[in-house]
Amino acid sequence: MEAPVTTSPPSALQQADSEVNRQLTTLAGWRRFVDGPPEPPAVLSPGRLRRLSASERALYDDDRLDHHARMLVVSTSFVEKTVVCGRRLALLNRHAISARRGLIVSGLPGTGKTSALTQLGRAHELLDQARHPHTTDRIPVLYITVPPAATARMVAAEFARFLGLPVRARSNMTDIIEAVVGVCIDTRVGLVLVDEIHNISQVTRSGAEVSDTLKYFSERIPATFVYAGIDIENSELLAGVRGAQIAGRFTLIPTRPFPYGDEWKGLVATMEQTLLLHDHPPGSLIKLDRYLHNRTDGMIGSLSLAIRGAAIDAILTGTERVTKDGLDALPLDHTAETIARPSRKATRR
Repeated sequence: MEAPVTTSPPSALQQADSEVNRQLTTLAGWRRFVDGPPEPPAVLSPGRLRRLSASERALYDDDRLDHHARMLVVSTSFVEKTVVCGRRLALLNRHAISARRGLIVSGLPGTGKTSALTQLGRAHELLDQARHPHTTDRIPVLYITVPPAATARMVAAEFARFLGLPVRARSNMTDIIEAVVGVCIDTRVGLVLVDEIHNISQVTRSGAEVSDTLKYFSERIPATFVYAGIDIENSELLAGVRGAQIAGRFTLIPTRPFPYGDEWKGLVATMEQTLLLHDHPPGSLIKLDRYLHNRTDGMIGSLSLAIRGAAIDAILTGTERVTKDGLDALPLDHTAETIARPSRKATRR
């Protein structure tokens, strides 16, 4: 009798390949996000590492590269504030018939707006799952992004796409909206997350129509609406009569770059603990926390990019450690590079 064929569990890289098309703006992608990232691969001892064949070593390194490629979500004070405020508003809206209150998360790029928005959604969904175990007919959270130059139909189609509803060329707005509202009510949607809200301008006709469509959805769907976007307090979203209505119903939480202090040091320490490198001295990144603050101007997005990018380079080059030289050689986003350039010149002098 032939021995049974055994199959090894899929690697992190194979799991990543299967998730490529599972975006947050689809129900399948959102649920994968709520379930959390896969367990990180174990760091092998030097002895086990030497016994790996060339192909096994390549797969092992690919798993570690995939781990560092994932965006790390750190529970910052801003994320915690967003989650608390969002849950508070959801409770206040629980018995509201109309004029439900909403939340706006606003700030510069790279300050953690989307992370805060999605962590609020994840917390809400996990709580709903705990309250309704073994239930498969609920969709507690709906997540969309506003496309550039969006029209009302495009935004309505984004709602439908998340829910898996077909949108045909001949479908009119009423058909799409009624289908979306019906499914949202039936599946008990309690939180609607709308990212990239700065793409809406109240001073254009199409932008005003998008705003009206979102307002209509908020009146028909018994859920708390949460928006996130860039510099909303100074944007055209709050312009005019429609903007005044939004400002009168939505609480705004601004994001800011992190000042250099205990929380920043904690962020660096937390990110360092996630590194899966063979020759990285523990605590060496903590000693560079002020340099990292100067380099990134306190932007958590730039900090994450710097540390994860340097870790990837450390694996690809075989150095297996993150150093100041490696961080300095890593190109970051243009904003961080522009801000950091003068301070680097001053340091060299």
